[in-house]
Amino acid sequence: MLRVVVLGAAAGGGVPQWNCGCPVCRAARIDHPELQRTQASIAISADGEHWFLINASPDLRQQLIATPQLHPKQGQLRHSPIAGVILTNGEVDAVTGLLSMREGSPFTLYAHERVLAILKSNSIFNVLNEKNVKRQPIAVDEAFEPDLPGGSPSGIEILPFAVPGKGAWYLEGKAHPAGDNGVGDTLGLRILDRASGKTLYFLAACARVTDDLKARLKGAALVFFDGTVWRDDELIKAGLGNKTGQGMGHISMSGEHGAIASLDGLDIGAKVFLHINNSNPALLHDSDERKTAEQAGWHIPADGMEITL
Repeated sequence: MLRVVVLGAAAGGGVPQWNCGCPVCRAARIDHPELQRTQASIAISADGEHWFLINASPDLRQQLIATPQLHPKQGQLRHSPIAGVILTNGEVDAVTGLLSMREGSPFTLYAHERVLAILKSNSIFNVLNEKNVKRQPIAVDEAFEPDLPGGSPSGIEILPFAVPGKGAWYLEGKAHPAGDNGVGDTLGLRILDRASGKTLYFLAACARVTDDLKARLKGAALVFFDGTVWRDDELIKAGLGNKTGQGMGHISMSGEHGAIASLDGLDIGAKVFLHINNSNPALLHDSDERKTAEQAGWHIPADGMEITL
């Protein structure tokens, strides 16, 4: 049985974003605190005792406090049920939370060599002493089973695969620490529960849906998918920025080539949008966009949502 907890459902900046006065952020601050969300991450477990984080958001400390499943075991002065962290990219909103895990509890950090190179090139991540935090490279299309403390198998098989996207925005125009080949900068994950044979997919960033991706996702029990923007020019139209969703490496929810249309008819058990930007009107419960997404079978999750496969 695979347990999944949504630690955070929002894109970078969260909801409300600290410096944003858009309709969603205003509502989240004043009249509708239920709209508040931290930055995207999930936790998974096959035994309910040992957990693996998928990405470590800047809000990780807050997320861990809010999630009883991830609290230290009662009666122990130093303990964490977190056995590992698996990174799907090197963006700020995927790696910054690692700095909140610097107090000496051992865990394994799994990431593509390109992402590990980014961490290695920035000395601030040296606060994660490699005597306690092993850095384990993962490769595209090579399945692995993360270990539990002591080296026993976790019962979870993870297959990383490349998806259309972009490298970390803060490296644009700069030399990448791992060189020019961009394969591995943006990963999706197939997560298999060995006991039940059920699979979930995690794609927090994706620029477009290819035929290969459709074939992968067909028949999955659960898919977490990039829900950053409702429409590609959303930030520009709202006066909140000058980049399109595609320019940031994210597909839109709506439109002929958007996620809703592209993933229709694939017999997916449950479809959940994740990494939802504060500009996205689908966050609002009474919006037409929310109704359209839900009528198409998509969920807009709140932090703390738990799903069992």
